[in-house]
Amino acid sequence: MRFQLIIFLFLLLNAAKAQTNLHMNLLYQWKDSTLASSFAHDNTYNEVWGYEKNGREYAIIGSTAGTHIFDITDINNVDTVSFIPGKVQGGQIIHRDYDTYQDYLYIVCDEGPSSLQIADLSTLPNSVSLVYDDDSLIVRSHNIFIDTASGYLYSCSGLTNFGSNSLSIYSLSADPTQPQHLMNCLNDIQDWNSTVGFSVHDIYVRNDTAWCNAGNNGLFIVDFSNLTNVQLINSMTSYPQQGYNHSGWLNSSGDYYAFADETHGMDVKFVDVSDLSNLVITDTFASDVNQTESIPHNLIFKDNLLYVSYYVDGLYVFNTSDPNNISLAGYYDTSTRLHNNTKYEGNWGLYPLLSSGKIIASDMQEGLFIFETSFPTAINKQEAQNDMAFILYPNPSEEVITVTTTAIQEAIRFSVTDLNGKIIKDGRLTRAQSKINISDLNAGLYTFSIIEKNGQTVSRKFIKK
Repeated sequence: MRFQLIIFLFLLLNAAKAQTNLHMNLLYQWKDSTLASSFAHDNTYNEVWGYEKNGREYAIIGSTAGTHIFDITDINNVDTVSFIPGKVQGGQIIHRDYDTYQDYLYIVCDEGPSSLQIADLSTLPNSVSLVYDDDSLIVRSHNIFIDTASGYLYSCSGLTNFGSNSLSIYSLSADPTQPQHLMNCLNDIQDWNSTVGFSVHDIYVRNDTAWCNAGNNGLFIVDFSNLTNVQLINSMTSYPQQGYNHSGWLNSSGDYYAFADETHGMDVKFVDVSDLSNLVITDTFASDVNQTESIPHNLIFKDNLLYVSYYVDGLYVFNTSDPNNISLAGYYDTSTRLHNNTKYEGNWGLYPLLSSGKIIASDMQEGLFIFETSFPTAINKQEAQNDMAFILYPNPSEEVITVTTTAIQEAIRFSVTDLNGKIIKDGRLTRAQSKINISDLNAGLYTFSIIEKNGQTVSRKFIKK
């Protein structure tokens, strides 16, 4: 009976399109059902990136087949302008990663006998040409980042022809189509393996200062301004809510760094780095959809808004303009998958840096998403309180769900709806924490909504066991 119930819930959830959102509107979605999914995570799609030139905007998404490029300038007439086949294709592919430098797109993959690919984007929107496809420098790479100030490409993990790779550096400044190998940190920096370690999973670099997200080892800040005398500035090897430090991003002013521990139930960390000799985590925060199974993945700052891909929970945006009062600015649930603390599914990556304000996101199973946002670029404290962010737990639940929000000042309406949008329960929340009996509901997927006085609705999905 238990096995049958699990199958029932799985089919029920996947029959419904994710629709919960706050201040984010879906403009466009693309997926190709003919593409293979990966053997490991059932993901057809992986990373996304963006590019713009001459008033036109492009979305880039990776799949098990290769790299797909779309002209998204006119959202009503999205055009597939190019497809670049991966050197290796099919179910073994999980990861591709991207960055741009000048008018070139740099493409890596972390499975099979792959390569570094470089595509010339200067002839868009008419065409894209592959100008480099070679494994002599990079065979596999998990993540890349280009510091445009120096023209250095940083490649994390994977495999190179210079030995095992923790972090390698290549110069693009002389000729962007012919990268020059500069350094393999494991080979060329004394004590690198005993300090930073092998697993630099991802990296953020600004003006030669690198923020190394080093998995279980933590966070390391390294000065690469002099490659003959690389200096470790500081590190954070023990911190609250510690898990696997996956990725991070520095805000525009350079005084706060946010990073995501890709571990079920762990929060995003917000670090005051105004004094590099004294790193202080000032806050941790999360999607609060499932306190034990939600997982942050990739994140990017745009101004004071922090965009976080949150796997099954979807895309989340946090307002950090007041570091002492970080608030939920918006979200969109891209995924139709259930939480499972052994799986990694849903929203993989995002790109919020286009001039128009369009947001690009990828879902591992559902493909490419383009959003517009209805929240202002700066949200004040009162507006943040009115967003009605709330926590609902436990999820799944059999008898009672508890709803917690600090925004309730007086009685506020709530509703519970089924997959068809039928209201099954409704009532009023009268305290900052309310318990709602769901023992009379049939097993399945439901949506719990709080309705503000102005009629705006904020929702969370939950499962009745």
